[in-house]
Amino acid sequence: MIVYHASKKGFINDVFNGTIADDIDHAFLLHLGRHTSPNEKLSWKNSMMHMYKVINTSDIPDTSTIAIEYQIPLTSKRIDFIISGVDDNQRSNIVIIELKQWEQAKLSQKSGIIQTRFQHGESETAHPSYQAWSYAYMLQNYNETVCEQDIRLMPCAFLHNYQEDHIISNECYAEYIAKAPLFLKSDAGKLQDFIKKYIKYGSKEDIVWLIDKGKLRPSKQLADALNSMLRGNREFVLLDDQKVVYETALNLAREAARGPKQVLIVEGGPGTGKSVVAVNLLVELTKEGVVAQYVSKNAAPRDVYTAKLSGSFKKNYIKNLFVGSGSFIDTPQNTFGALIVDEAHRLNMKSGLYSNLGENQIVEIIQAARFSIFFVDDHQRVHIKDIGSKVAIQKFAESCGAIVHITKLNSQFRCNGSNGYLNWLDNTLQIKETANIRLIAKDYDFQIFSDPNQLFEAIPARACCSMGM
Repeated sequence: MIVYHASKKGFINDVFNGTIADDIDHAFLLHLGRHTSPNEKLSWKNSMMHMYKVINTSDIPDTSTIAIEYQIPLTSKRIDFIISGVDDNQRSNIVIIELKQWEQAKLSQKSGIIQTRFQHGESETAHPSYQAWSYAYMLQNYNETVCEQDIRLMPCAFLHNYQEDHIISNECYAEYIAKAPLFLKSDAGKLQDFIKKYIKYGSKEDIVWLIDKGKLRPSKQLADALNSMLRGNREFVLLDDQKVVYETALNLAREAARGPKQVLIVEGGPGTGKSVVAVNLLVELTKEGVVAQYVSKNAAPRDVYTAKLSGSFKKNYIKNLFVGSGSFIDTPQNTFGALIVDEAHRLNMKSGLYSNLGENQIVEIIQAARFSIFFVDDHQRVHIKDIGSKVAIQKFAESCGAIVHITKLNSQFRCNGSNGYLNWLDNTLQIKETANIRLIAKDYDFQIFSDPNQLFEAIPARACCSMGM
């Protein structure tokens, strides 16, 4: 979904006339049924003035296409600024620009993570170059048009208020800055040259529009990708808060190996990528030589992973990676380096078929590992026996002498519109009041079925239609 879409000439006029922030806000209201905050409008006004100065040159064609706040497929993430066109060889190019108003930052020991000040105070976030590169990666791998038409994506980050301090550009971020160049306050001319290199002429077709209307490839199934991941291949790139949670967990696991017991509680709603982060952690910790296991009460995900890996790895190896939540009744203290608990809200007090074994699954897991991470969603507790709330896990962790950390996964990665759809659902079902009071007809097909069999038949038909079959 594109919030703002115009030619370069149209964008220049909107900024010059002082209407750009209002235009973007109006588009938000049109597409999402809500206005944005005054602070966000002010951010747009400031950032777009800087982009106006960068692209206001005859060397960048007026017919090149601008998109602002472009929503990345399968996520709720939005790209700040896109400019598209063709180069000297008539190859279609898109320059992706992550805009930041930061003025200072602090180094982090975590890969691709940096600390800066937001409205709510200082917190860790993905480095802007990592953000820009990961957004390009998602488009490259999940938009069919990008692949079929060989559209080249060139990500970068522009921190137009940031003076060079050798922190934001520190050597520890070199891997990601190489993938997505970093431009600071004094680098507006360099950013202009970067854009001019790839955008020489306007395209005969609106490249951004083609991508926005392009088909989405089915995302790689977690179980299918696990085999490749265990052999050392990259299958999933983590976005924003996923990356922060992942690096935080790795750091805590390393600290726990040489110090006090650590517990990380990760809150996240449906589709925020909890299982993706969990499996990535399992693979990376195993590669680092940490004795780690993926833990779940529900046998279904374990069975899927086991089936997918059964032809590639020894049965005992697979069995030792994926275990049930009742597996730690008699486990000695700190047997494991890390236990990764998916759907921790489904944990029970006792284990066994008749709930007569052990004392407390949460306590047993924490005691069995130097580091344990619990992925939890309090809204998904469905049975009276489910005890895995955030508050309960924190209480039991503290009683075990563990240092407790709490963080969140906010971004949705499941359906078109994601956060907007789920917020609308919460509002409609009166779970909580949100600003999303309506859905846009072109993005959703809303029907009510009186017969579940009709619904069952409609789903594959709709799926085939969406994939163009």
